[in-house]
Amino acid sequence: MLSTLVRFSIRFYGIVIALAILILLYGSYRFATAGLDIFPEFSPKQVIIQTESPGLSSEQVEVLVTQQIETSISGLIGMKSVRSESIQGLSIIIATFVEDSDVYRNRQLISERLTTLTGVLPLGITPVAIPLSSSSATVLTIGLSKDDPPDLMALRSLVDWTIVPRLKAVPGVADVNVFGGDIQQLQIQVDPLHLNPFNLPLKTLS
Repeated sequence: MLSTLVRFSIRFYGIVIALAILILLYGSYRFATAGLDIFPEFSPKQVIIQTESPGLSSEQVEVLVTQQIETSISGLIGMKSVRSESIQGLSIIIATFVEDSDVYRNRQLISERLTTLTGVLPLGITPVAIPLSSSSATVLTIGLSKDDPPDLMALRSLVDWTIVPRLKAVPGVADVNVFGGDIQQLQIQVDPLHLNPFNLPLKTLS
């Protein structure tokens, strides 16, 4: 068998060279178009819903936020399982879908269900499907504290306006999730007693 192959290669060397060139060209083409990845994606098709719930304890987050969202997204096409975590001020829900599903369609289905929660969740609480990231998920968790004096509003403003923009400017950072602290707001509080001399009802100021 080997001698026959050698005699054929010597006698028809032109065909052998042509086949070698074709194989080389095809191999080069496949190498250039191959989906190579240093860190291949091995995580399942999942959508992570994060809901910041300032001022709520972990028990309140579980009952008022997490359970409401889980009920809303239950029964979606292709969804395999739902896992959740409720901690003080934050609800995290991970919805896992079948492997052959389209992750962008999954996110669309989740977003459509989340819109039905308007008026169900406590006022000012909005669930958000976090941007897509790699299977490495959370890379780093940072905790900040301020003891003298304990000004949580100033600390949250520092994070939102200084630290977060710089972290998002780092190449490869998909998202930065922030929870905790006091969010600075501009509130107008009306004293109805001061409106009486002007005969102005409270609803005229809305």
